[in-house]
Amino acid sequence: MTFLCAAACVAMLGSLGCSTYVSDLDRAEKHFQAKQHEQALALFRVLEPDMNSLGAADRARYAYLRGMNNYRLSGQAEDSSLAEASAKASDVDNAYRAHARYWLGMALALEQVKAGSLRAEWKANADVAMRDLNQDVYGIGVFVDEADSINWDDKPAANPDADDDIDD
Repeated sequence: MTFLCAAACVAMLGSLGCSTYVSDLDRAEKHFQAKQHEQALALFRVLEPDMNSLGAADRARYAYLRGMNNYRLSGQAEDSSLAEASAKASDVDNAYRAHARYWLGMALALEQVKAGSLRAEWKANADVAMRDLNQDVYGIGVFVDEADSINWDDKPAANPDADDDIDD
């Protein structure tokens, strides 16, 4: 009987711990939606060590929200009081962008593992942001727009004016 009571108490405490993590994630999301990105980032950083205690969908939500939060902060770095010198602002901006790329990549990977973990709108937002963030790593102009894509099946037109005789 004592064993059953102890097991019930442990199970209850364990479920309360998970609900605390989810409530922290909910609070961070509210800060994110209210454009209070510094407060959201503080909650994300506190929650990070316990991320594995979240379910698969909440882990994807955490990764997406943290990535988009960092992405938005990267655009504010130049306007913030931290930007006393442009080099420092650039370093802050680059750090936020690097973290955004990491977390959005994690969110998209979690979505691949368990389809439906991210809302369709969030997945589209993450794809657009990753396209921008990947430019930092791979360079400007690396990704060809689908409208400008090359059709490798097309052969160049023959030039009737070209001289076929190479031995002149």
